[in-house]
Amino acid sequence: MVYDVVVIGGGPAGMMAAARAGERGARVLLVEKNNQLGVKLLATGHGRSNFTNMLADKKETVGVYGKNYKFLFSAFNKFGVQKTVEFFVGLGVAAKEEDRGRIFPKSDKAGDIRESLIKYLKKGGVEVWLNVEVKKIVAKDKKIEKIILANGQEIFSKNFIITTGGKSYPETGSSGDGYKWLKSLGHKIITLRPALTPIVLKEKIVKDLEGLSLKNIGINVYQNNKKIISRAGDIIFTADGLSGPAIIDLSERVGALLKAPIFIEIDFKPETEAAELEKKLQNDFHKDGRKIFKNYLAGLVAPKLMPVIIKLSGIDEKKQINAIAKPERQALIKALKEFTLEVKELKGFNKAMITAGGVDIKEVDPKTMRSRLYENLFLAGEILDLDGPTGGYNLQICWSTGFTAGDSAGL
Repeated sequence: MVYDVVVIGGGPAGMMAAARAGERGARVLLVEKNNQLGVKLLATGHGRSNFTNMLADKKETVGVYGKNYKFLFSAFNKFGVQKTVEFFVGLGVAAKEEDRGRIFPKSDKAGDIRESLIKYLKKGGVEVWLNVEVKKIVAKDKKIEKIILANGQEIFSKNFIITTGGKSYPETGSSGDGYKWLKSLGHKIITLRPALTPIVLKEKIVKDLEGLSLKNIGINVYQNNKKIISRAGDIIFTADGLSGPAIIDLSERVGALLKAPIFIEIDFKPETEAAELEKKLQNDFHKDGRKIFKNYLAGLVAPKLMPVIIKLSGIDEKKQINAIAKPERQALIKALKEFTLEVKELKGFNKAMITAGGVDIKEVDPKTMRSRLYENLFLAGEILDLDGPTGGYNLQICWSTGFTAGDSAGL
């Protein structure tokens, strides 16, 4: 049988692309190597599926997608955030908005998003093959001629859509196969990097803070004594570094800068300027002068942070605060507002939420997701050199580019 459209990869972008092509009347085959569709989708939002963000396609915030953000304009115009929410609601998924524009199913179940997409696939008459691995893509005269499966079977189609995802969460089947195929076909692959992943630090002192979770912390990233990034948000100390939403969002840019030493400066008191904190300490030390430093510090920072701050400030924990000299006070302020740690590396793809890098978007038509190298090849989702922060932004890339690819290939 010759299909109108064959989609390789049954993740969010693949399901959307296949179902949209089927909805347009195309004879569609969706090939997935796992034993079920949307395996990685089930893990999104810690199993709750933060499936989009109200800010994802807004002009004032779309820049969070980095240097390639303009590529998304056409896809967002065709199938943006509002249409995404309406789409899932239309398939029976009640939605709710949480902080920072994040949209979840009211049920808090990622499975509801997957089931709605499976319903959409069935509605479009899409044929789905599970446990099927593609081994090779064969091209001829600037067109994809066929795909060859692991069992030797050959599949022919008028159009092909590759939505195999990245290399993150390899246990879900994300092995990076699509990059290898496309590179062999002549597509340029921008260097792949783990993104939205914890950061590993050189200093062993972080081990003492393992498990400490802090909200609304100031973060500055420095390289060559120059502030590169400034951010505020929630962080978590791990056995060998940092994690948490604010760190995860910074990781892609930090990873891109790792060719030279890079430092993360943590401000535990971002709501208070250094000069203001100095006055507070002076007043407190005068008013409660007989209190020992350790007891005073208990009212200033989390218990787990106290030994580290005491060590960095160099102040004897049993010292009365009215006896603390100015140099010691300034050392305390520095420990509280300029806690500096050197980055060693990022956690690998096994801990990354997404993959940064991918197919060079210059080789893809943003209006159709068609390859500029092969007239019947379309690309969508994480395989492209597009990525955004946590909070539903990356799934919106999948919905928008997947819909656009399916809409174009299904003509």
